[in-house]
Amino acid sequence: MRSTARKTHRGRARRGARALTAAALLVGAALAGLAAPAGAAAASPAPTASAGEDGEPPAPTEAGTSFRTATAVRPGQRATAQASTGDYLYWQFPADAGDRATVRATVTLPDTSARKTGTTWRIDVYDGLRRRQACRFGSDAKSLPAGGAGSVELACHLRTVRGSAEPWSDDPLPGAYYVRLTAVDLGAADIGLGFGAALDVSLDEAGAAAHVDGKLAAPLVQGSASTVEPEDGWASGWWSTRWLWTAGGAALAALAGIWGYGLTRGRGRPAGAPPAR
Repeated sequence: MRSTARKTHRGRARRGARALTAAALLVGAALAGLAAPAGAAAASPAPTASAGEDGEPPAPTEAGTSFRTATAVRPGQRATAQASTGDYLYWQFPADAGDRATVRATVTLPDTSARKTGTTWRIDVYDGLRRRQACRFGSDAKSLPAGGAGSVELACHLRTVRGSAEPWSDDPLPGAYYVRLTAVDLGAADIGLGFGAALDVSLDEAGAAAHVDGKLAAPLVQGSASTVEPEDGWASGWWSTRWLWTAGGAALAALAGIWGYGLTRGRGRPAGAPPAR
């Protein structure tokens, strides 16, 4: 009886040891499976954040060579480009009704001793219909003598963009505006010399004085390689501060009518008047 009990006890112990071994193997396999993806994730390189992940596109570092390939620039950005003397550089930016745009360009010539003749640099601004827009003030053209200063700054302050205008008026209208930078009156020896260009565009709100009745059916944005649009979209055109002036004038007119009626109606029947029948 004692031997049988010992055998039964030994069998139970062996079975318990086997169960514990199996459980340990299962736990080890589970831990290895969890560690493998973590190790792979640690070994793989972390993705780098792109410049446009936050929703703000990076400032352009090149310029187009025609209206159709003009590089889009957002107001407040500083666009840069490298080119050769004699090239035409094109950028475009959006301007909505009531905006006053200011365009500033800086040209840097790295090797001033290589210039043999004087050069005139200029910027021209065109609207969505490719009509050249005159500057209210600013130096949109400057001349550099041969071997003179290594940089030149140009500026053009445009007129206020109107919501609508007569076809013959040539007034600025909402849409895309194109900036062209180039050198004129070049000597043959200066063509092809390298230079750097930087462009800054800023927009100011003109206020209620610039508001007009009417609006365009669509902004003047022609087909091009880039699409320009204000950050908050194009203005609908129905809202204007004139609505506030109209509502205020109507309220004042109503108050004036009530006040005038109170003056003319008197205080009722005179004291000595006979009673009404």
